[in-house]
Amino acid sequence: MQFGYVSPEQFYKDKADYARKGIARGRSVIVMQYEHGILFVAENLSRSLHKISEIYDRIAFAAAGRYPELESLRIAGVRLADLRGYSFDRADVNGRALANTYAQTLDAIFTTQPKPYEVEIAVAEVGDTAADDQIYRLTYEGSVVDEHGYAVMGGAAELVSRHLSASYREGMSFEDATRLAVDALGRDNASGEVRQLTTDALEVAVLDRNRMRRKFKRIPQANLRELLGNGDAPPASGPDASAEPAAPSTEEPTEEPPAS
Repeated sequence: MQFGYVSPEQFYKDKADYARKGIARGRSVIVMQYEHGILFVAENLSRSLHKISEIYDRIAFAAAGRYPELESLRIAGVRLADLRGYSFDRADVNGRALANTYAQTLDAIFTTQPKPYEVEIAVAEVGDTAADDQIYRLTYEGSVVDEHGYAVMGGAAELVSRHLSASYREGMSFEDATRLAVDALGRDNASGEVRQLTTDALEVAVLDRNRMRRKFKRIPQANLRELLGNGDAPPASGPDASAEPAAPSTEEPTEEPPAS
């Protein structure tokens, strides 16, 4: 039996269309700079399958798309960061190198494997100042974009980005940035209808430059309910306003096990 010829252009176009359709079925994720670091907000109904995770001391990972694939990328990133930090120095682990490695991996999968990964990911690293913050957005075929201010991934990224571009400003407080991100996630309908998202449908975390060595922190549901339930009375102490104190560098955070 003879097989029909498919041009390389058509072959890669079909793979790209397949990946985009898979990503479009998922909900959006926002990565945004705020006054004390980088904020992550995702629409996620699961309490155990995270779209946002810690990679290393100052680095976090966010993704939209097919969960088994994004989870395999997250684990590979954690192992790479741990190996580099152990072999050399913790300061040698940075977001740019990790993003470049992810780009090479996604490109190899897209060009050599029958099925591309149906994912979009972001690698963010918080710096000592806002000017040192880094946000890299990577697409399914390995393209890397160095974002400034915010990045949006997922099926309705264009609609969500349109709202953010009109309302985002540098140096926003944690409370204002969170409200803006949640509002933007609810504007993912082309008809203009705005969805009201509940805290049970949200996953929120930060890279806070004011914390000790490990900058990553998940925001408890109680804080989100207080923040989003009454816009006139935000928590007094921002993302760390909870009964749990910020973990010193000699302790491990209680929100999730250490990245290893």
